[in-house]
Amino acid sequence: MESRPLIVALDFPNRDEALPFLSPFEGKNLFVKVGMELFYKEGQSFIYALKEQGHHIFLDLKLHDIPTTVKRAMTQLASLEVDIVNVHAMGGVEMMKAAKEGLVAGTKAGGKVPTCIAVTQLTSTSEEMMQRELMIPGSLEDHVLHLCGRVKEAGLDGVVCSAQEVQLIRQTIEAPFYTVTPGIRRAEDAANDQQRVVTPQLAAAYGADAIVVGRGITRANNPVEAYREYNKEWRQG
Repeated sequence: MESRPLIVALDFPNRDEALPFLSPFEGKNLFVKVGMELFYKEGQSFIYALKEQGHHIFLDLKLHDIPTTVKRAMTQLASLEVDIVNVHAMGGVEMMKAAKEGLVAGTKAGGKVPTCIAVTQLTSTSEEMMQRELMIPGSLEDHVLHLCGRVKEAGLDGVVCSAQEVQLIRQTIEAPFYTVTPGIRRAEDAANDQQRVVTPQLAAAYGADAIVVGRGITRANNPVEAYREYNKEWRQG
């Protein structure tokens, strides 16, 4: 897996839209994110198609269930041989441990166990929403750090978080601890439904290990050029 990847979120409803988007990138091995919408529509065959094209894959299904169910699900997902999978940190330590156990059990002999990370708080969540709707008191940063501690305790590889929280995580959580940061927008791009937005350059300066970019690239008039500009800012940062 490449160091400090820019992960392109394939937020498309089906392969008929996703594959034409990828066509102009032919010959370049991208790191792509496949979320629930696309995976539920197209299933495992789409993952295999991406792998045949040489792309790295973050399978973003955010598992959150009882430990036994998550372990069994991860055992199945391990057979896809993707690069990154994830769970919700608020599923608890035992659930996260079970996820890792399932991945190890489902990885074929000699194969590489996928990197397993946990979602802390979605980048669409504000502190006010966390307190009022989720009834979680205190600051959002404190809660993210609390969850990071539980992720480390469970033996997972890192978290999905806002780049705004990466510096604090670096100061508090013992390395190695992988940080994947969505909510990335260039200064001229719309925030859309994201609340905790950061530019690629700032995400790099904060110490993020990977950034996830969706609409800023996938909805651009020239996606290849948009990818280059995002990647340039990310690398320069």
